[in-house]
Amino acid sequence: MNQGRPHTDMAREDVDVAREKQAAAEAAALLVEDGMRVGLGTGSTVAFLLPALARRHLHIRCVATSVRTEEVARDLGIAVEQFSDVDHLDLAIDGADQVARDGWLVKGGGAAHTREKLVAITADRFVVIADSTKLVDHLHSPIPLELLQFGLASTLRRLATVTVRDAPASPDGGVIADYTGPVGDPTILSSWLGGTPGVVEHGLFPPEMVSSVLVGRGGDVETWRFTGD
Repeated sequence: MNQGRPHTDMAREDVDVAREKQAAAEAAALLVEDGMRVGLGTGSTVAFLLPALARRHLHIRCVATSVRTEEVARDLGIAVEQFSDVDHLDLAIDGADQVARDGWLVKGGGAAHTREKLVAITADRFVVIADSTKLVDHLHSPIPLELLQFGLASTLRRLATVTVRDAPASPDGGVIADYTGPVGDPTILSSWLGGTPGVVEHGLFPPEMVSSVLVGRGGDVETWRFTGD
């Protein structure tokens, strides 16, 4: 496994995305140790993680960030318990929609970002898995949002540059939307979105939350380390 710092190479037309996702997911599965409590993310890259974990036949206890992940994990024989009963995780593994050079992430394309952020912050280590097409020099919109249904018109007016998705409510009943304005400094935007009444959660994840990112690139996996991993 190579170690390196982020660099963007999104113009390649020969990217085998599925192969890269699988490589990153299988590398992450090797980080899981017997007896761990593990947070399982949501999305197309995590879909490769679950069978890789199941093949290791470890005695682990997991929480899932979506109903779909929970169902697939259980079908594969992975023990999943309710997050309401868990106050600590050893490791959380999840994908991302965008990964910037400085460690900022955008997550929530699958509308699970509220649960994903809560699981990530509960874990001692949060490891992100991604293919090389997810690398960006700077974050850009859309930024996923979960909004309260109560007072929705007021929230949308104050946010202004937001589009509500034609999608089901979140697992916790929130309205799924996307901020479509400029991102600029993600620290400032994160603070503004997080402080706006009516916004349950947003899809900006700061570098301080990320231990490492495993990026599939061709047939190899690069490890980018950020905090304490």
